[in-house]
Amino acid sequence: MVRNYDVKTLRSLRGVDGIAEAIDVSLDEGIKSSELSIRQETYGINKYTEKPSKSFFMFVWEALHDLTLIILIVCAVVSIGVGLATEGWPDGIYDGLGILLSILLVVTVTAVSDYKQSLQFKDLDKEKKKISSHVTRDGYRKKISIYDLVVGDIVHLSIGDQVPADGIFISGYNLLIDESSLTGESNPVNIDEKKPFLLAGTKVQDGSAKMLVTAVGMKTEWGKLMETLSEEGEDETPLQVKLNGVATIIGKIGLVFAVLTFLVLTVRFLVEKAMHNQFSSWSSSDALTMLDYFATAVTIIVVAVPEGLPLAVTLSLAFAMKKLMNDKALVRHLSACETMGSSTCICTDKTGTLTTNHMIVDKIWVSGETKDVRDNEGRVLSSKLLEGVSNVLLQGIFECTGSEVVKDKNGKKNILGTPTESAILQYGLDLGGDFNATHSEIKMLKMEPFNSAKKKMSVIVALPDGQIRAFCKGASEIVLGLCDKIIDRNGEAVPMSEEKVKVVTDVIEEFAVDALRTLCLAYLDVEGGFDGQQNIPERGYTLIAVVGIKDPVRPGVKEAVGTCLAAGITVRMVTGDNINTAKAIAKECGILTVGGLAIEGPEFRTLTTEQLNEIAPRIQVMARSSPTDKYDLVKHLRGMSEVVAVTGDGTNDAPALHESDIGFAMGIAGTEVAKEQADVIVMDDDFATIVKVAKWGRAVYINIQKFVQFQLTGLMKRPPVKRTDSFITKTMWRNIIGQSIYQMAVLFVLNFAGKPILNLHGSNATAVLNTFIFNTFVFNEINSRDIDKINIFRGMFSSWIFIGVMISTVVFQVIIVEFLGTFASTVPLDWELWLLSIVIGFVSMPIAVVLKCIPVEKAAVKQQHDGYEILPDGSEQ
Repeated sequence: MVRNYDVKTLRSLRGVDGIAEAIDVSLDEGIKSSELSIRQETYGINKYTEKPSKSFFMFVWEALHDLTLIILIVCAVVSIGVGLATEGWPDGIYDGLGILLSILLVVTVTAVSDYKQSLQFKDLDKEKKKISSHVTRDGYRKKISIYDLVVGDIVHLSIGDQVPADGIFISGYNLLIDESSLTGESNPVNIDEKKPFLLAGTKVQDGSAKMLVTAVGMKTEWGKLMETLSEEGEDETPLQVKLNGVATIIGKIGLVFAVLTFLVLTVRFLVEKAMHNQFSSWSSSDALTMLDYFATAVTIIVVAVPEGLPLAVTLSLAFAMKKLMNDKALVRHLSACETMGSSTCICTDKTGTLTTNHMIVDKIWVSGETKDVRDNEGRVLSSKLLEGVSNVLLQGIFECTGSEVVKDKNGKKNILGTPTESAILQYGLDLGGDFNATHSEIKMLKMEPFNSAKKKMSVIVALPDGQIRAFCKGASEIVLGLCDKIIDRNGEAVPMSEEKVKVVTDVIEEFAVDALRTLCLAYLDVEGGFDGQQNIPERGYTLIAVVGIKDPVRPGVKEAVGTCLAAGITVRMVTGDNINTAKAIAKECGILTVGGLAIEGPEFRTLTTEQLNEIAPRIQVMARSSPTDKYDLVKHLRGMSEVVAVTGDGTNDAPALHESDIGFAMGIAGTEVAKEQADVIVMDDDFATIVKVAKWGRAVYINIQKFVQFQLTGLMKRPPVKRTDSFITKTMWRNIIGQSIYQMAVLFVLNFAGKPILNLHGSNATAVLNTFIFNTFVFNEINSRDIDKINIFRGMFSSWIFIGVMISTVVFQVIIVEFLGTFASTVPLDWELWLLSIVIGFVSMPIAVVLKCIPVEKAAVKQQHDGYEILPDGSEQ
């Protein structure tokens, strides 16, 4: 019935009341807790059959898809084939087998790392899926896990919720459901008594409602869909693209030299045969000679491709991931960490990310005067209000809300709702109001819940004396524009003159300058009755009060923003608050700087593309913005080659999160819709955690660059890496070319004159010489510790990991040279050759110092966005 939207069948069963009677539940009291086990046995549990985890061998198969490894596999196969043809068994397989062993090592480490991460993510995913839902049970409203839902539960839905099970609409206001996850239909569906069916997995886009659960778990439409879902492939990240580019370029260069070498050797061989009149006669030894030339060409390709590159990437990413998990950042995709290291700007929310999201009413303007709600120690001050004003204020607070005040088993009052709603309801309770008594006396006729487009909510109620009254609450400027009267000092409703509008506007600005978020409350007595089909009036309200809500800045945010600015990462605050409030918070956080721009959403929408191109880099604060404004800003910045990170917690943030290069969802305040679209979930909702992700992302990038510099030859104080930047920087090219010249000089001298210089004779002289050459270039590993710092030893002995790696390198080098013999194509060296090879290798270190003294053009770090200074507190923008 629910699946087929069969309204006729529902009506034949007497609607939702008939269904409730059939499954033995009261629509007012809900089910009884004592019935849970019986209902679970009868109707099932609200859990989905999990897809089997990928096996270890699947990760092995995925690791083998790396471009560098594919090139190496081809080279290994060719090397073994040529080796067997030229040298026979077993000597002919050693080179190819060595390549295959290096591939095996890389694949094993990559697969083990990814497999362990998948297991960790499985555990973390269970934590992430601990979603709560509000239900009525035993006559009380309470919060439970969605996995504890059973058929017959009465579920309360509000904006941003994911519908936790299939069910039927009981009652509600303006309920809009996004069913795109199930049907693919992008237009939201209006759910009411005429179209009452709700499906699990859909999202509440607007409104609020109560629903009766009729199916749970795998018996829901969502459960059936989950059985057929397959995972999507992931796009390549900027680093992956650049690494593949490096591997491709190196491979092409190696291929060119390999082909040239093969052609030169082949032409020389053919010329020699022609000169000896043997061109027409070919023997098996000639064929082996040609195969030997081909083997030489393959060897050039093999040594050109840095086979350790994929391993370096995997180890760096895995280490960063482990650290980030400890830092309260759940990275859903391994590549997200690296992408954040390349970010050039962060578009962040204010509430809950820069601030604590623990809101309290700090000031209120009512009856023509401003009143402090708390003293310096946070204690509530008693505010004497006229009885008529107090009554209408409390009615507005307790009726114009989507939240509730409930009592637990111990009689303690708890507020179920958003932080803003909770702050206002708590203020009402502090004034001595009784939420439940007010609700029982006043009948709700219609509600229009708050949404980010209207920036207000409205209700219309019937008072005990029969008077129909509408209440409106929302953004100060919006609600003020709906009012033509105001309550004066005597508690009377008087006309709203221009002078009074200016007084209220000044109060709003005064509160905003004090970094208080402002809301207005207003009421309207409706004459002539009200039909539930009518719209709630939009004009003619009487202003009751302006409420100033305080949301303190999180500790450490200013320092974290400063770290971003020093790293060349622009921080932009995007908020729905009043522009003065937004600017005050932005100054306190160090976001708004001299020369930076604070703009309002309505003004932003009017800008042309040319104007946006000019001012977008300077936008640091966007106030009174809608989710569409946030999406448009992110899209435009990405179009300007910025790598954009976005934070979001609400359902309407999903488009911006999806559009961004890396999306951060808040783990505590974030809706399920936002979390699904995010790459990283910030478990503590703290901006400082986002900066840690950027730090570790840069660590990955820099470590890979060091590895490439080694092969080819203060993280948050560096500029960010743009999409268009080359992976191998000018500094790296300087170091690579300089070291390459030295190494080629040594190679040519040793290769062509090494035997007489080293006094090498006998049948193994060539093998000794090759081993000696192999032993001379290990010191470039130390040079690559820092790409541009002269003192490469600074901090080296404080890093036990680096010391351990260096000791391991020395041990393995000795083993390879002295003991692996035929397999590694080496022979043991006497102590004199060991000493001489170390001296030659050591010369690369003073050469590196000289190279680093050669100036190269570097990208300057943009301090405070574009060199602007941070605004002093209280200064005007």
